Amino acid sequence: MITRPGEDGRTDADALPREAAIAGAHSRARAPESGQYPSPAASLPATLPAAPTPWRAAEHGGVRLDREEMYRYLGHTGQHLEPELAARIEAIAAGVESDLAPRGAWGVFPVIASTGSGEVSPSDAGAANPRPVPPEREGAGAPHASVAAGADSAPEGMPHIRLGGTTVVLSGRDIFRHLKDARWAAVITCTLGHESERMLRLAGSRRPFEGAVLDAACSAYAEAAAEAMDNLVSDRARDAGLFTTWRFSPGYGDLPLDAQPALLAAVNAGRLCGITTTPANLLMPTKSITAIIGIFDQEPTRAGMRGCAACRLRTGCSFRARGATCYRQEDLHAPGT
Repeated sequence: MITRPGEDGRTDADALPREAAIAGAHSRARAPESGQYPSPAASLPATLPAAPTPWRAAEHGGVRLDREEMYRYLGHTGQHLEPELAARIEAIAAGVESDLAPRGAWGVFPVIASTGSGEVSPSDAGAANPRPVPPEREGAGAPHASVAAGADSAPEGMPHIRLGGTTVVLSGRDIFRHLKDARWAAVITCTLGHESERMLRLAGSRRPFEGAVLDAACSAYAEAAAEAMDNLVSDRARDAGLFTTWRFSPGYGDLPLDAQPALLAAVNAGRLCGITTTPANLLMPTKSITAIIGIFDQEPTRAGMRGCAACRLRTGCSFRARGATCYRQEDLHAPGT
């Protein structure tokens, strides 16, 4: 049995009773009837986890820090760098890779899409009846999550997505378009851990140049971890003959940041990888990411906006001001976008 200590001093063994209880809750869910969503444990492919699952980069071949991404965060647009300066930057990037261990948690949940008018839109799976949340999988009795800011409610008349078995409610037209035809959604969250916070504080207070490069390197490394988890979800879905969309995070489009606490609770992120939120719903440690990925029976034809058009910060973006983006253009044209 693995008993590595986590961020809060608890071990993976401590989490086993909770995960066993979650699995039991799934197995006790009543058989699907007309108008009820089936239990995830009964219908979810074996390649996808029905309970919150820890993720460690080292157990999946490691993660490489994308140097191009790091330079993009630094605002570099192809200018010549003196060899000595390039060597200093590379040393910091290599130190991030050797000193920090990306970790995370993920889980897969049924999607219940509501137009906001009381109707529930069926997925491309061809459900003949609406799929409301069964009583034992809704509200305070949900097995995965506790009530948090942004959970369990949506503005009246606003399209929204509920994740079955949790208190997660994702409100907004953009996330609705992204997930409305999905059968399941994977919630992923990853972090560089509190060690990255210590490194950033120390470098920022003593060596401003190293602090700026370290911040960019950590951002790129966290993004690489999210990409690795995204690929894991896509690979597992593909093994089951399913399809996925690109990942969508709180803050994209009109999906508010107050969805963060419920998403973290849904995958037990505080216990499994040490991520929490501030009162303003920002993630701690700061080099952390949460995202939602749609999983479909058929290849999705449209997954909503992506890129600058979906970003709330586009009007004051420093990347756009210098004719650049914070993402790679080729990512906009990847499958599922």
